[in-house]
Amino acid sequence: MDSRLPAHLEAAGLIRQIQAEGGFATVLQKGEREAGTILLVLCENDTNARTYERMPQLDGSRKWQESRVEDPENKQEFRDYVMRRGAQDRDLWIIELDIAQAERFIG
Repeated sequence: MDSRLPAHLEAAGLIRQIQAEGGFATVLQKGEREAGTILLVLCENDTNARTYERMPQLDGSRKWQESRVEDPENKQEFRDYVMRRGAQDRDLWIIELDIAQAERFIG
């Protein structure tokens, strides 16, 4: 039996938590409601963007890991990457969290 929280509940919880702390959060792409995976775009005042995804570990757990960092000289490449990920996986939720030290919310 899968004990993961449904994707739509996890997404809603993250968004509410960020907003309660004074940040901005939004869903860029809605994925599969129950079993979708989540890609997070973390940034601070729309700069320093990076993506985090849960990656399978040897012990069977899934840990958040940074998967891409925006190059300040080529921001379009980062945006293209996020769009490609969404197009490749229609079950994927893409959520942007814009708040200082966003990693503290996904620890």
